[in-house]
Amino acid sequence: MSETLTVALAQINPTVGDLDGNLERIRVARAEAAGGGADLAVFPELVVAGYPPEDLVLKRAFQDSIAEAVAELARDTADGGPGLLIGAPWRESDGLYNAALLLDGGRVAAARFKHMLPNYGVFDEKRVFAPGPLPEPVAWRGARLGVMVCEDMWSPEVAAHLAGRGADILVVINGSPFEIGKTGDRRRLAGQRTAETGLGLIYLNLVGGQDELVFDGASFVLDPAGRLRVQAPAWEKRVVASRWSRDRDGPWSPETGPLAELPGSEETVYRALCTGLRDYVGKNGFPGVVIGLSGGIDSALTAAIAVDALGAARVRCVMMPSPHTSDHSIEDAAHAARLLGVDTDIISIEPAMEAFSGMLAKVFAGRQADETEENIQARARGMVLMALSNKLGNMVLNTSNKSESSVGYTTLYGDLCGGFSVLKDVYKTTVGALARWRNAHRPGDALGPQGRLIPERILTKPPSAELRPDQTDQDSLPPYEDLDAILECLIEKELSRQDTVAQGFDGATVSRVWRLLHRAEYKRRQGPPGVKITPRSFGRDRRYPITNRFTEQG
Repeated sequence: MSETLTVALAQINPTVGDLDGNLERIRVARAEAAGGGADLAVFPELVVAGYPPEDLVLKRAFQDSIAEAVAELARDTADGGPGLLIGAPWRESDGLYNAALLLDGGRVAAARFKHMLPNYGVFDEKRVFAPGPLPEPVAWRGARLGVMVCEDMWSPEVAAHLAGRGADILVVINGSPFEIGKTGDRRRLAGQRTAETGLGLIYLNLVGGQDELVFDGASFVLDPAGRLRVQAPAWEKRVVASRWSRDRDGPWSPETGPLAELPGSEETVYRALCTGLRDYVGKNGFPGVVIGLSGGIDSALTAAIAVDALGAARVRCVMMPSPHTSDHSIEDAAHAARLLGVDTDIISIEPAMEAFSGMLAKVFAGRQADETEENIQARARGMVLMALSNKLGNMVLNTSNKSESSVGYTTLYGDLCGGFSVLKDVYKTTVGALARWRNAHRPGDALGPQGRLIPERILTKPPSAELRPDQTDQDSLPPYEDLDAILECLIEKELSRQDTVAQGFDGATVSRVWRLLHRAEYKRRQGPPGVKITPRSFGRDRRYPITNRFTEQG
């Protein structure tokens, strides 16, 4: 006689601190799971609190509110519907834990605590949580669930312990932030755990944005042989059923269910940026955004992402020409605005430049014009954007990319200003690839129009800040193809200068880029938050001192 079990993977988008809202999201998903005949609905890591709650979780009042919310959800399960496996901060007499809680029959039927607490990159869990003991399996309607919380799956120890203690199915609840290449890493590690234990595995991840982090969902189910049986979509809220069965004392094995196709590399990065912006604006209550549209590729791509994420009605663009702005830049910016269908203003900064020139004439007398005057232009534009933000309520979107901020090719209180930086973790060469991809494709959830959004001339002309006549970025920087490749060695791979030169780069160029990278730390600290897409984004991923006299040899 065979036994069966239906588990619903509830891939949802909670908001940190919005306990009432998160409970409603859980209840809606549970109702959908019940409609599909689920016995158990599984939710992501810390879903009740939102992830990551950071130091908010240390507040006693927040812990008390979490306990009340969990008690409410537990009471819901007295209705005989699906049980709930949820993630929540959980206070015990001996500490605060990152917990997986099984709710059934109107009560908290079981609690298991995260054993492996990550303390690297963006993670600071040892700061706020106590590590739990190696977890024991949870008995559930004829099956023994080996429940793990996120990092617990990334090494063999926890899964091996659960298998040794008689677990039938591995269930992993996650708040795993997106970064390029990580989807494959998760699948590979999950496959290793199934191979080591001979058990099927459920992997359930968050979806949505929280400050600089984005979560891609892409939850999945593997059978005991490591074969993919269920694949939830990336970047979408979804409740997906996984049906399991076994004969007599045989292993529990899942049926083949929905198998969503995951997006390719450019699409998944583009959708990560849209998700991060959409949730940062929406969850923080901004009515819309305002963008300085220069006629360059960075502002054009930022505007396209904003329109796709928020809709054209919530995006306002401003063209701020100076005497050094070329006619083609004004034309290209206007063309991009028409393709996007956004409201656009033209506000010249020439009067501001003249005013500052007069104000500073006495102090600057006898000195040649230099970067000071260029920076005044950038700061005048920043002043205009912030004035519009203050008056209209729209948040300023910063348009700087990772290549520029890496080497300090930005102006403090000028083009570095803004409430959020969509391209903060996107290298210049990737900016071009994303722009070309969006011109040829439209994501299914995009609110922007079909077809080309970025004029061809913006894609092909030499990048320029246009702060002096005939200026190009390559007057000050190596070609972006070389710069980005060197930066990837120095930042993403943490290679030394010597090891970077050994990759085939010119030694003098590497040393110059290395110096620029480390001298610009003080600027990056003052920049806005932005979407993380690489393993070494600026911020919590890469923490270097501003005051730093260490010099590598070479």
